[in-house]
Amino acid sequence: MRSLRTPVLSAVATAALVAGALVGGTPPAVAAPSPDLSIANVTAHLQQLQSIATANGGNRATGRPGYKASLDWVRARLDAVGYTTQVQQLSTSSGTSYNLVADWPGGDPEHVVMTGAHLDSVAAGPGINDNGTGSAAVLEAALAWAASGNTPRNHLRFAWWGAEEQGLLGSNHYMRTLPAADKDRIELYMNFDMVGSPNPGYFVYDDNLAGNGARDAMTAYYTSKGIAWEYIDVQGRSDHASFRSQGIATTGMYSGGETTKTAAQASKWGGTAGRAFDPCYHRACDTTANVDTTALDRNLDMIGHMVWLHADKDYGATTPPPTTPPAGTNLLVNPGFESGASGWSGTSGAITSSASRPARTGTWKAWLGGNGRTTSENVSQQVSIPASATAASLAYWLRTDTAESGSTAYDTLKVQVISAGTTTTLRTFSNVGAGAGYAQFSHSLLAYRGKTVTVRFLMSEDASLQTSFVLDDTSVTTS
Repeated sequence: MRSLRTPVLSAVATAALVAGALVGGTPPAVAAPSPDLSIANVTAHLQQLQSIATANGGNRATGRPGYKASLDWVRARLDAVGYTTQVQQLSTSSGTSYNLVADWPGGDPEHVVMTGAHLDSVAAGPGINDNGTGSAAVLEAALAWAASGNTPRNHLRFAWWGAEEQGLLGSNHYMRTLPAADKDRIELYMNFDMVGSPNPGYFVYDDNLAGNGARDAMTAYYTSKGIAWEYIDVQGRSDHASFRSQGIATTGMYSGGETTKTAAQASKWGGTAGRAFDPCYHRACDTTANVDTTALDRNLDMIGHMVWLHADKDYGATTPPPTTPPAGTNLLVNPGFESGASGWSGTSGAITSSASRPARTGTWKAWLGGNGRTTSENVSQQVSIPASATAASLAYWLRTDTAESGSTAYDTLKVQVISAGTTTTLRTFSNVGAGAGYAQFSHSLLAYRGKTVTVRFLMSEDASLQTSFVLDDTSVTTS
């Protein structure tokens, strides 16, 4: 899973809510008996990924030989059972990376159900929980489907993404290069990034956008098995974000990373309170010893259930292509931050209603900096610029307060656009020339029409005096 300082949690579904669903609620119907996928097979897959890492410098990171070896091994397994596989190559700052996409023959090509996981590790270790567990579980679901003899109503596609740890580069590349008509055919994308954490939780993606029907099917499955769950808003931390930004329904599951398990969560799920869900997150100790087999087995069967369920889901008539937003529509989600961090990715706590710095309108804003120590903070959001746009503009209001003096730029805020792995800085603000109150700034984005880009506000502060960059009332509009 892509690293952020802290994951941003949504409202949590408590044990009482789970109990309510069991006793008095009416959860969505759970389909006919789910497949019991083989935990022994998945364990063998993880051992193979560990062996690949061990033979290739201890990791399976983007640009390193262990990543390509991992991809080649997964592809060979899929080719052997009848999948049509495609390898997509992309360039990154860490070297060449690859996506692997596998299609099962048959099923209605107008209704595609995708299941995916990122295959790369960080350079520090073999990445067995993050994300060998997701990759191996998705592989086993694909192999089990091939062996089942079932004929799906919908077309099944599985994917293993490269360069997720570099900023979702693989899945972004896939969606950026996929023809619009093919995007419209994807009914659902399910993402599995870390599903066997050693001190596990059971977190279901709840990003308040498309895909709540699939989300509810997942929580209903856990409830039917007596497994408590919580919602989590993972925002831009994993590859589902590349699909969500295109309006495609998404869901997924996460067993926890670097954050600390609370006493309430330990009471509900077992494990150790006050300890990270994965103490080896992004470390050399993320080996085959860093997996909870019980959690992995439960989540493996959940993944099988979701694939089987949505393979035969009736999606009805083909959904028409999305219409171009009317001219002047603000394409950003939650542009004034009044819904907290919803729609935005980046540094936890940067979007705040703290009264110490006033918002321009309302009570919420993005407050970057103001720490008086060496820090880097950011907020960002993906946005698609219509190909038909004749004008496109990013606008925002900024207030800069500083304790610095003189003409040296000690602290900076960069306004950036990230497209196809390339970062362009539109403007750099600093402590120099900080003034009273908010001022509005704007930049043309017309060069990015027809593309999905990330708009990012990136703050860097040095070790001395503080500078606060307070951002509010953002917009991306087109005509």
